[in-house]
Amino acid sequence: MDRRVVSVLAVATLLVVAGLLAVAGGGGIGLFDGGGTGPGDDRERACVTIVDAESGAVEGRVEAAVADTPNERYRGLSGTDSLANGSGMLFVFADESERSFVMREMNYPIDMVFVGADGRITRIFHAPVEHDDSLTTYSAPAKWVLEVPIEWTTRHDVTAGDEVRIEYECGNPSLGTRTT
Repeated sequence: MDRRVVSVLAVATLLVVAGLLAVAGGGGIGLFDGGGTGPGDDRERACVTIVDAESGAVEGRVEAAVADTPNERYRGLSGTDSLANGSGMLFVFADESERSFVMREMNYPIDMVFVGADGRITRIFHAPVEHDDSLTTYSAPAKWVLEVPIEWTTRHDVTAGDEVRIEYECGNPSLGTRTT
């Protein structure tokens, strides 16, 4: 065989193997337990801290995959097997508006935390897994929506009105973190 053909075949084989390994890797960034179609390592992360509105005490922290494009927001957590404790997904929008979410192709229940442009929680929903074709719609004003494991908000005493702080460069404020 010609060397050029062999080289092309070798590169093609490597690309196929790399693709198979990426798919076999499952949840990607360590936020998801098990396999599924969770975000890959290229997904931006955010560290989300929730602070009590009255006392100023930190109620909880979550490392979240960021969904800030229409495709990422549409896919969300759909098809993932579970969400690891201390992790979540942060849906980011350009401005505050009435946002609606459903539990499409979700395999586990979650809490949905809707956050207004002022950084305050507007509404929290505890969303169970849907077992039929009619999906419940969860709506509230939001610029951000944080999805976390079910009852995470209850365990951490998180309520509407609490402040949400978002750092887009987790653990390294010197890298130009954008805090909300």
